[in-house]
Amino acid sequence: MRIQLPIVSVNNDSHHGGRAALTCRFRCGDACFHEVPNTTTNPYVGDVIADALSRRTVMRAAAVVTAATAVGASATVAAPKASAAEPAAATAATSTRHASRGARGLRFEPVAPNTADTVTIPDGYAQNVVIRWGEPILRGAPAFDPENQTAESQSKQFGYNNDFLALLPLPGERHRQVLVANHEYTDEVLMFRGYDAANPTKQQVEVAWAAHGLSAVVVEEDRRSGKLTPVPRHPLNRRVTATSEFKVTGPAAGSDLLKTSADPTGTKVLGTLNNCSGGVTPWGTTLHGEENFNQYFANATRATDKRYGLGTGATERKWERFDKRFDVAQEPNEPHRFGFVVELDPYDPTAKPRKRTALGRFKHEGATVRLTDDGRPVVYSGDDERFDYFYKFIGSKRMKKGSSRAVREHNLSLLDEGTLYVAKLTGDSPAIEIDGSGKLPADGEFDGSGEWIPLATATAKGAVSHVEGMTADEVFVFTRLAGDKVGATKMDRPEDIEPNPHTGKVYVALTNNSNRGVGANAKADEANPRNANKHGQILELTERWNRADSKKFAWTLFLVAGDPGDPATYFAGFPKDDVSPISCPDNVAFDSYGNLWISTDGNALGNHDGLFGVATRGDRRGELKQFLTMPNGAETCGPVIQDRRVLVAVQHPGEIDGATAEKPLSAWPDGAGKINRPAVVAVWRKDGCDIGV
Repeated sequence: MRIQLPIVSVNNDSHHGGRAALTCRFRCGDACFHEVPNTTTNPYVGDVIADALSRRTVMRAAAVVTAATAVGASATVAAPKASAAEPAAATAATSTRHASRGARGLRFEPVAPNTADTVTIPDGYAQNVVIRWGEPILRGAPAFDPENQTAESQSKQFGYNNDFLALLPLPGERHRQVLVANHEYTDEVLMFRGYDAANPTKQQVEVAWAAHGLSAVVVEEDRRSGKLTPVPRHPLNRRVTATSEFKVTGPAAGSDLLKTSADPTGTKVLGTLNNCSGGVTPWGTTLHGEENFNQYFANATRATDKRYGLGTGATERKWERFDKRFDVAQEPNEPHRFGFVVELDPYDPTAKPRKRTALGRFKHEGATVRLTDDGRPVVYSGDDERFDYFYKFIGSKRMKKGSSRAVREHNLSLLDEGTLYVAKLTGDSPAIEIDGSGKLPADGEFDGSGEWIPLATATAKGAVSHVEGMTADEVFVFTRLAGDKVGATKMDRPEDIEPNPHTGKVYVALTNNSNRGVGANAKADEANPRNANKHGQILELTERWNRADSKKFAWTLFLVAGDPGDPATYFAGFPKDDVSPISCPDNVAFDSYGNLWISTDGNALGNHDGLFGVATRGDRRGELKQFLTMPNGAETCGPVIQDRRVLVAVQHPGEIDGATAEKPLSAWPDGAGKINRPAVVAVWRKDGCDIGV
């Protein structure tokens, strides 16, 4: 039975999805109110070839890729089946799916969509707040006092607006793990009583600098439940802020494009900004994507700055008044030092984090890593902007096994050498069948083939550009421009990208794009089939990612999000009266059964954001179930899916238009009238069994 949507009055005309204006203001600098940065006229390949090639020809090309995937799949990874066959199989199995309890790992009663001011979880489950903004984690840190926050205290406390989460093993310490969190941005209106946006104080600005960045904190499990609590003052606990020193590595390190008056070498950067999602590497480090960095820099005027969304006037937070590096008129290269993927070694709190220039510079939602059969890293990353692209990096060096310092240092260099690619997609249906409404084409699926276009290759001896008219340095620093030049496919805000460890298929979350098909903007295409797209979709790639020479892929839209009652939605062929409504997919993760878990950002259906699980294979492929919902104003981030617990980051609770530190509009997490504090939440089964079994 379809889960009925409550009737909620919501105005989505002014802001992205269901976001509050306050979120747009502080999270991304009102990006959706600015002109679309990508003004190129890259044609969608399906439009160009639709009249020249028959669908049979393109489908044959996609089938070749799929067959090659099966042949070249790793012995430890099940070869994916042709995606086109799976929805049909799911439809044929309708009668059996109603008789079972759901896919293994997803056997819970779905949470109904709601607007409750709490973290709502399924019956039979329990939860706890693991750690909140401001909790002490380093030695000497004071207790949180919102009336007397200082930069010194905040730099020793858990940061603000947690996003990406990772839980890493801690050998030798039973029932303990290392929690690593991104702190994406600050909302000063909710942080400081009496905040004057036109005239922030130096102390407020310095606290905000210290509240950005990353946290590493050891957490301990209650042996009788799934409850997690922080271990203050553990030697591995760490804070990295907007003023911490970073090492620049890879092909652009030392480039003239990265040199500033404070760093004439172009190899040292202070801080990391707007860290959104990330990933965990096979060698035990974490990756963190710098996303909407543009909003922190004032007074930009050059054409390259416009492609990255930098503004020509003052910034929202006015940081340029207190540090000239945020004033592009004084330090024109400083913005070039942000927008990279950061690598952190959580097991060495003395090691400087590194900005990996070989992975390109754009608004990285995150970065996820898998190894090829011969041990080379493959890194996927999306550029979270309307009409921008998604990318893949294939390293040229192989990971080594072992724990010696020499092995560790070798593995910490793996992301500095290799080739960076951008995706170009081709639909297999005639352009006339893609009318922008979301109606399926005649073959019953949005699908096609694609290729990875090389942009530049970095080696120990130097770097080579594959883009005409651009040097290698320019490709790695102005990666968006390189994607423009090679005709990459414009997508609907590519966010998190994650390969399925069971099938090898790669899933790309496309959050939304209300500008698709509006005015002179690019119209709908088969990979982005809805104009004025409020709800987003999830793309499924079938490729030989475990082969270092993988340059082709087949693709299909796995989910087209929205109200299941809307004919413009699609759930991999699964009956839509048996799925939860979902809007604006953002971060994704996998459980040990190969189910895809999706967190949402900006639910445009009038309900609160949530976390969802969906089966990716078998006769329940496409069955999507909501696992939890967020409190007022909050976004679902993280997530971490373990067998016995789920972790989510509750980001920007209470971030509702009209809210202030004096007048909170959410009572979460500490009760009515208390200042809202972003936090990490753990959820587990009360009976101690695994999640969803």
